[in-house]
Amino acid sequence: MIVSFENILTPDELAAMRRQLLAAEWARGISAGPQARQVKKNLQIPEQSAVLRELRTLVMRALNRSPDVMSALLPFKIIPPNFNRYTVEDSHYGKHIDSTLRPLPDGSYLRTDVSATLFLSDPEEYDGGELKIIDTFGEQTVKLAAGSLVTYPSGSLHEVTPVTRGERLGCYMFMQSLIRDTEKRRLLYEMDNSLRRLRAEQGEAQADLVALTGTYNNLVRMWSEC
Repeated sequence: MIVSFENILTPDELAAMRRQLLAAEWARGISAGPQARQVKKNLQIPEQSAVLRELRTLVMRALNRSPDVMSALLPFKIIPPNFNRYTVEDSHYGKHIDSTLRPLPDGSYLRTDVSATLFLSDPEEYDGGELKIIDTFGEQTVKLAAGSLVTYPSGSLHEVTPVTRGERLGCYMFMQSLIRDTEKRRLLYEMDNSLRRLRAEQGEAQADLVALTGTYNNLVRMWSEC
């Protein structure tokens, strides 16, 4: 399930983040498995950077206040977000599949169910740099407005095409969902969207809505692995 979300960041948050990113120190990206590193040519903010903690806090705050993101992904754990930069010199990330397990700061591991890219540059600021995702429905090309987020199954083959003009700033992260199965997660998202529309039309106390909400919650309870 590939899902996009607009305006995850407010204009003020986006402007503040871009100021910090443009002043930050960058290093060649190495946070990938041995196979992916062979096709990875971009820059990222190193772990020891003084600005990384504040940037991560901004992103996590934005995710947590979005009911659509929470509904679609049902996140259990989110690995601390990282930030990357693509330029004409460090321009692309070839076809790869994200690692199944990622280390967390406490020494445990996160199973990657969902990968996400938060776009921090507008499309007119650079040429190329499209995120291409190959799933069961074919190849989808994604290039969103700054402040928008796209999420997709971590097991999908994907790439970032070469940047040929300008630069592409972004934030990427990995999540372990309460619902491991992509199809079950999609069904719950569709059901929750319908329930929210019906609540807006009919109110919270409508008897059938109360019953259906209970069914939704019981499905989450049944399918949750955490």
